Amino acid sequence: MRKNKFQEIYQEISAQIQKGVIKANTQLPSEHDLAEQYKTSRETVRKALNLLSQNGFIQKIRGRGSIVLETNKFSFPVSGLVSFQELSESIGKNSVTTVHEFGLIEPDEFLQQQLQTEPEELTWKVIRSRELDGETIILDKDYFLKKYVPKLTKEIAEQSIYAYLENELGLKISFAKKEIVVEDCTEEDKELLDLDRFEHIVVVKNYVYLEDASLFQYTESRHRLDRFRFVDFARRGR
Repeated sequence: MRKNKFQEIYQEISAQIQKGVIKANTQLPSEHDLAEQYKTSRETVRKALNLLSQNGFIQKIRGRGSIVLETNKFSFPVSGLVSFQELSESIGKNSVTTVHEFGLIEPDEFLQQQLQTEPEELTWKVIRSRELDGETIILDKDYFLKKYVPKLTKEIAEQSIYAYLENELGLKISFAKKEIVVEDCTEEDKELLDLDRFEHIVVVKNYVYLEDASLFQYTESRHRLDRFRFVDFARRGR
């Protein structure tokens, strides 16, 4: 079946935006100019622009026309428990994990509060940076109580800790409480991440619980501002 003209225009412009031919934050030509370019009516162009807007490629601003939006963001589900390996596999991106710190520690006062534990309770500390498509854009700071995770290695941390916990240790990871905040970049962020021009970072704090409601993990996942969108599904109750 032959596509409508507005669909052809939509597909051509959206493909150019995704490939970077049309850059983010630039302005598309006017409806009049696009109509001349595609040899069609302004009404047809308007339908194509509306479709681009509905699908998140442009924002139509009164007095400024159609502004191209950033599209190279990775969707991270807010309500789900998704590991980095699962995310990278789901979006088909090349990824590299680098372990910067690994070992057992006695938790300081801050970690005692986050993990609701005592100072002598040994805790695994794992600091990892995550690279996607050649840019290091996530810093994960994970803390696991040793009484629930008796053994852990750097080699496991370089792969998927959750796959190890569930498949090898048989832990039943059930749910998490999350807090999302924007913070100033730390010196550690600046050292380990490709921050570009950004001075702030999105921090997702996870408190992760087992099936029996035992808190066993606290994580700070620090994301570069421009590369992620955090998505959720909500239904209004009746």
